[in-house]
Amino acid sequence: MAAPAPRPTVRLSSNPDCSRPSKGLRSHLGRLVNCSRRYAFTLAIFMGPRLGHFNDTLSGRTSQDKFTGHTSGGETAFTSYTWPDKQRPRICILGGGFGGLYTALRLESLVWTDDKRPQVVLVDQSDRFVFKPMLYELLSGEVDAWEVAPLFTDLLKNTNIQFIKDRVKLLDPSDHLTKEPGSTCSGGTVHLESGIIIEYDWLVLALGAEAKLDVVPGSAEYALPFSTLEDACRVDKKLKVLERERFGKDSSPIRVAIVGCGYSGVELAATISERLQNNGIVQAINVETTVCPNAPSGNREAALKVLQSRNVQLFLGYFVSCIRKISDSEDLAKMIGIEEEMGTDTATCGKKFILELQPAQRGLQSQVLEADLVLWTVGSKPLLPQLDPSDYYNMIPLNGKGQAETDETLRVRGHPRIFAIGDSSALRDSSSRILPATAQVAFQQADFAGWNLWAAINDRPLLPFRFQNLGEMMTLGRSDAAITPSFIEGLTLEGPVGHAARKIAYLFRLPTDEHRLKVGMSWLAKSAVDSVALFQTTVTKVITGS
Repeated sequence: MAAPAPRPTVRLSSNPDCSRPSKGLRSHLGRLVNCSRRYAFTLAIFMGPRLGHFNDTLSGRTSQDKFTGHTSGGETAFTSYTWPDKQRPRICILGGGFGGLYTALRLESLVWTDDKRPQVVLVDQSDRFVFKPMLYELLSGEVDAWEVAPLFTDLLKNTNIQFIKDRVKLLDPSDHLTKEPGSTCSGGTVHLESGIIIEYDWLVLALGAEAKLDVVPGSAEYALPFSTLEDACRVDKKLKVLERERFGKDSSPIRVAIVGCGYSGVELAATISERLQNNGIVQAINVETTVCPNAPSGNREAALKVLQSRNVQLFLGYFVSCIRKISDSEDLAKMIGIEEEMGTDTATCGKKFILELQPAQRGLQSQVLEADLVLWTVGSKPLLPQLDPSDYYNMIPLNGKGQAETDETLRVRGHPRIFAIGDSSALRDSSSRILPATAQVAFQQADFAGWNLWAAINDRPLLPFRFQNLGEMMTLGRSDAAITPSFIEGLTLEGPVGHAARKIAYLFRLPTDEHRLKVGMSWLAKSAVDSVALFQTTVTKVITGS
């Protein structure tokens, strides 16, 4: 098994814009500056490719006009973001997922006095908010992209929240510094890759996570993740290409290998197997001896029942040791035995992949699988990089997974003006276990983060976060799902009833009332069309006697 790629070494520096400090503090700051020169204390926070767009709803000016400049050599010059009001609190939110966007909307909904109402800027690398639990419906054709991935500009157009489409490059906090009584100082600055520098009073880290693909040889090169809108579109495109290639031909079925049988893997397996029907075979691989081992028993049993009723082959108790591509005649010749054993046609292999499976449980034998498409749903890594442990000045404390350690109010330890939520947070429950990185946790943390920002700005006590498990839901196809609510012991809604309940629950979780109304009308219209089509099909069968 290949070793994971090393994380970049990162450090922090402090450059506060404060009133003149005391002599002792100036001496201390001088030592910090010398250390920063020697060790280059910078914290790099990577959020994906820069897309370089800014929507300034207040002034109407573009980011090109307002923020960016260029030197004679063509390099982008650093320019400061201009807040509309120099007196009111400034809140910068990094990441526009469930944690970041819903925190911004929560702040907008609270009651503020005019002098305390904060200015909020939201930064994300994409121009769309993605409702990730419903990405599977894009593969089944049940929803359209605009329903589960609306534009930030549409969601925020009736608010005072600013949106910047950019990539975060550096974080330079200064809230750890001791300040003289009565002095004023910002919480720090955020440097964006386009050259914009945002000075903030309060910061929210909600950067999310990305798929961890560099796990075994070949996984990064040949496996596709499924966690973003771009991932879903890429998988859908691959499936369409395979479906066109096999359409009307008497050839081997499409083989899709899915690594991991947690919620994501099972939902993908159920959705793709229903889409391909008799034209495809889904091979689901899991190191555990069952699917969704951490799910409620009702959800797990419903998932197994659906998977066993479709063209899904379960390889439980196995881990993938290698993924490689069959690309030339030499490799094909070596794999003829495997092709004949599987009953596939070597001449139609094209771009196929081989997965080598090793047993994780006693009594199992090694396996070799062939696949036209490999999907990877195992593991993720937060977008906060690991810090160099030798740099102890203004460090953000991270756990082994690269998540920021927070106290129970969601504030980063040692940084009273920085909150971390969602995948960026390593908040622990009463049993000292880190809360799972789920949409439900992020929803609830966003509500608390918004309230605690209000409390901090208004000098009120902050509330400790308490997670309330409301239950778990999973989709299993166009008309199938499973829901196990936590407040009714032993109850699991499955089949069409569970499917309808899940869609209604997620409809109410969409970010704004206007978007909920649009999506609700769209789903109602689609449901009416499907009902008419089903009625016509039933009548036709009755008339023809088929």
